[in-house]
Amino acid sequence: MLKAQTEIQNPYRWVIVAAGGLLGCVAIGAMFSLPVFLLPISRDTGWSVTGVSSAMTIGFVALAFASIAWGTLSDRFGPRRVVLGGSVLLAAALALASRASSLIEFQLVFGLAVGGATAAIFAPMMACVTGWFDTQRSLAVSLVSAGMGMAPMTMSPFAAWLVTIYDWRTSLLLIAALAAALMIPVSLLVRRPPALEGGASSTGEQQDAMSMGQAIRSPQFVILLLTNFFCCATHSGPIFHTVSYAITCGIPMIAAVSIYSVEGLAGMGGRVAFGLLGDRLGAKHTLVGGLLLQAFAVLAFVFVSQLGGFYAVAALTGFVYAGVMPLYAVLARENFPLRMMGTVIGGTAMAGSLGMAIGPLVGGLIYDNLDSYRWLYVGAWGIGIGAFLIATTFRPFPKQEAVPTAAPAS
Repeated sequence: MLKAQTEIQNPYRWVIVAAGGLLGCVAIGAMFSLPVFLLPISRDTGWSVTGVSSAMTIGFVALAFASIAWGTLSDRFGPRRVVLGGSVLLAAALALASRASSLIEFQLVFGLAVGGATAAIFAPMMACVTGWFDTQRSLAVSLVSAGMGMAPMTMSPFAAWLVTIYDWRTSLLLIAALAAALMIPVSLLVRRPPALEGGASSTGEQQDAMSMGQAIRSPQFVILLLTNFFCCATHSGPIFHTVSYAITCGIPMIAAVSIYSVEGLAGMGGRVAFGLLGDRLGAKHTLVGGLLLQAFAVLAFVFVSQLGGFYAVAALTGFVYAGVMPLYAVLARENFPLRMMGTVIGGTAMAGSLGMAIGPLVGGLIYDNLDSYRWLYVGAWGIGIGAFLIATTFRPFPKQEAVPTAAPAS
């Protein structure tokens, strides 16, 4: 046990955090370059904006269902092989998408392959980081999440700059080259947590005797999935539609787009702040409080119509929703065996991605039928209250149940 505690404080754990943040930033940034290329692709090819946009929808679905698969593979083969394979696949998929000759080909390559490859980074790296940290765990996963959150402020402007110089195909190919040049070497820095080195299946923790079947059937796992689903469904609609809502309030396009920047910058601070709070107050208490605050933050959009009000509410919303997201990985690590972290975190990521896919569609239907976005935010508030209530029912595994007593040999 003393050896494990010494290893867990290994300074190399911060290298793992840095690697996770960089890998996530590039992978997510590459996937979210599509909105930047949306109009150039449509104008160059004649494909409809809706058709090109649907590649992103396919990507979200692929991201959801691939998350648990990649997570399970990382449990079996280790995170290095998985993130390396995902990095190679992502670069190859971006390059192939740049050469697509038909809309269906582009939708399948960018949607399925790029979305699926991006999923190879999140769950395996989050699982890996939680295994490297015994103390400061909430802060560590929040810093990885913060690195991923840098994507809109780094990769998206880079994509926008490229497309002003080159056509979209060359620009996308250059992003593929950048992804390969950065992600493949950084993937080689990833290592298994010390407690699992050498293929060890026991870490001396009370959860070690839990089987995979017990884990995925447990109320704790189900509650984590449901909470993350409703949490992401709460903020996905407001994230996607707030710029359009601001424009309907008479705010100019350029000013309305800047609301996203405010939200993103606030989210960076939220990740760090909630990470520190999670270490001090506990991940569950911080998550429950954050979910309640998130519900009322999205509701506040109903009461604003001026740019200053939008900035204030967007800052609060971004601070909270970005802050709570890393805490699911911390709760998973506190309650499930390290050897199955990839599967458990992959499952929560799948639920969150499906929740993210709902908001844009529902928000569009609400606006088309009611000619107003206000009910989107009221509905998001209701879903957010649901996420809060579900989270309050989470109970850690009792110590006496976490390690079932082995039956005596006959």
